[in-house]
Amino acid sequence: MTATVEERQKLQCKFARVQNVFDDCIADARKHLSAPGIDAYIEGANAINRTGRGEEPVLEFLEEMPQIAAILGEGVIEEVVTFTRTLAKSPNSKAIPNFLQSLGAAARALESRGLFTEYLNLVVQTAVRTSPKVHGIDSMYTSPCLPDFLDSVPHLFSLLSLGGIKKWVDYGALAYPNDPDRQQEYFQMKTADSRAVIQRERHGTLFTDSERKLDLYLRGLWQNDAQFVPYSLAFDEIRKPVPYLNEQGLHLPDVYDDLPNGVRGIDRYRALLAHLSAHRRWTTALIADNLSPFQRMAVEVFEDARVEYLAMREFPGLRSIWCKLHPIPNQNLVMDAGVSYIRHRLAILSRALLDSNHTYDNPLILKYVARFNELMAKGNTRTVDVQLLGVQFIAESKVASDSSGKVYFNNTEVEYRDDNRMMWLFIEEGDEETYEERPRPPVEAEDEFKVPPRMYPEWDYSAGHYRPDWVSLYEHLQPKGNPAHIDRLLAKHSALAKRLKKIIDLLKPQNKVRIRYQEEGAELDLDVAVRSLIDFKSGAQPDVRINMSHRHDGRSVAVSLLLDLSASLGDVPEGCAQSKLELSQEAVSLLAWAVDQMGDPLAIGGFHSDTRHNVRYWHFKGYNEPWGDEVKGRLAGMEANFSTRMGAAVRHAGHYLKHQQADKKLLLVLTDGEPADIDTGDTHLLIEDARIAVRELDREGIYTFCINLDPKADEYVEDIFGKHYAVIDNVERLPERLPQLFMSLVK
Repeated sequence: MTATVEERQKLQCKFARVQNVFDDCIADARKHLSAPGIDAYIEGANAINRTGRGEEPVLEFLEEMPQIAAILGEGVIEEVVTFTRTLAKSPNSKAIPNFLQSLGAAARALESRGLFTEYLNLVVQTAVRTSPKVHGIDSMYTSPCLPDFLDSVPHLFSLLSLGGIKKWVDYGALAYPNDPDRQQEYFQMKTADSRAVIQRERHGTLFTDSERKLDLYLRGLWQNDAQFVPYSLAFDEIRKPVPYLNEQGLHLPDVYDDLPNGVRGIDRYRALLAHLSAHRRWTTALIADNLSPFQRMAVEVFEDARVEYLAMREFPGLRSIWCKLHPIPNQNLVMDAGVSYIRHRLAILSRALLDSNHTYDNPLILKYVARFNELMAKGNTRTVDVQLLGVQFIAESKVASDSSGKVYFNNTEVEYRDDNRMMWLFIEEGDEETYEERPRPPVEAEDEFKVPPRMYPEWDYSAGHYRPDWVSLYEHLQPKGNPAHIDRLLAKHSALAKRLKKIIDLLKPQNKVRIRYQEEGAELDLDVAVRSLIDFKSGAQPDVRINMSHRHDGRSVAVSLLLDLSASLGDVPEGCAQSKLELSQEAVSLLAWAVDQMGDPLAIGGFHSDTRHNVRYWHFKGYNEPWGDEVKGRLAGMEANFSTRMGAAVRHAGHYLKHQQADKKLLLVLTDGEPADIDTGDTHLLIEDARIAVRELDREGIYTFCINLDPKADEYVEDIFGKHYAVIDNVERLPERLPQLFMSLVK
């Protein structure tokens, strides 16, 4: 669905490239945003346009924001716009495109509005701490490191938690206060110490690396799923967040370290999820208004023990991991006057309820452990059944010092347990603490078919890593022209078609081939059987392989033809009467006819690009689509425009080809020049990205071959395709050479 007239009137940005992609961006936004959200989305684009930083920030905002808002809620749009406007008024306004480009990776890695705000704060701190200072004044100068840091953010989030990235930034800011060149290399991740700090901070188990395993764990053992909402432990040093469960999902740390007692980080996640899942299955909410805070704490201890008892009855192995993670408080602790030990006392009770091999001998503890075990032995327990135990335990154990403001916390925290907020219902409003929650995504309206942009990475050879989600590729079905035009082209080359037909008849799969000398087969091989009988009658050892079977003599080949449709294809080569576009139409039509005669599945696609934000991929023919007027009409409508960003198109063609069921998968790339685009000054960058894309397909078992029409192709084509290429100097022979090259590759 294209943008409405009203939506186009609201968009005040008149840059041609923004107008070209606005239809696709607004269609993607409708999938993720409500009507007010779309209004905020368009107004946000206008606000960024008014900063006067050109079209690049607007394009970034339009492409990235719908997915970010889907993850973090529509309120994040205003937060991003406000931050961008503030950045535009600072000396670091040139970093706005880098900042907007980093937001998608940050949102996907953090999945929490609170953590996302912490990331924005980290961007501000990085800019301030890496700005040159003259006489102690730093707000007047641009930070040379900020763009490099923002470009590195997607790669950093693939390796570190947000806390780890903060420590990495801290090191870079503190280590090179008087060496800006060295500091810039640090944030570009070119120095050894930069990589060493990353390796040092890449400790434990990152949630982003384990999310799929944990999701399968929940589905497999507990038959449920939930939205994960990670949080960071690095930004709240005073009040450490704890896990909790609410209607938005499971809130859990973004990283867990391995423990000295041998418990791995992934096992700590599993212990936490098992405890939370037990609460989800067996806990029902209680009215909290009539209970004191101490009574609620005691009831929570008994309820934690109850759900763990029920969970261990189904999965006995949980006892071992929970006992390793539960603290073992010292019951003989020397207690200071004026200190509250209520948490210490409840931690002893909790340990005794969990571990039947505990060594505690406190009579009160043993009494309530026995009462708890007696209750559980009856079966069919509920949350309300343990409420009385908690209230009575507090009544019998309470001492005057419990109300002291100095509370003893050492060795009392059970890290794998949540804060039990789902246990309580408050009828009257009170001063209970409130929490910022992850907003729910808007309810999607009835879906309408529209292919959203596919995001592809791009290889940055200077940095030595991928730029994640760097290229936006839009798919389209090629508009049809006149199929009679293709028929005339085929008639023009009728003599060539006859020669090709003879070659095709030799390459066509035959019916059956006999496989002889089989001990077990489909039928008797009479010649061998008679010979074996003669040997038997004459006293010789007969050959028992008297059967034969058959196999189909055929090739299993799937082919994808990728056409470079850049503007240079419309040029007329010197000495030719036709343009390269017309010659390509003839060659592709002959090839499609030839492959159809051979019966191999063939897909034809074309591409051109207008910066990384607008790579267009045109479908001419699908693998299962027959050669007919529909395909001929699309080939007749072929046009040449814009530039050649090859890497993303090669990855996209390979994406479809790798799913074909064939023994041999062949990608033919027909191009007339080196990869290039108007937003890339370094021509070698796109050549290197195309080379990496070809290597990726090679690992997928896809053979890539290039047919190049550029007389100067020898300077770069081997860097991309290795030895798998052919340069056609005489472009007029393309209709003859292309089918012949294909047949030589598949015979």
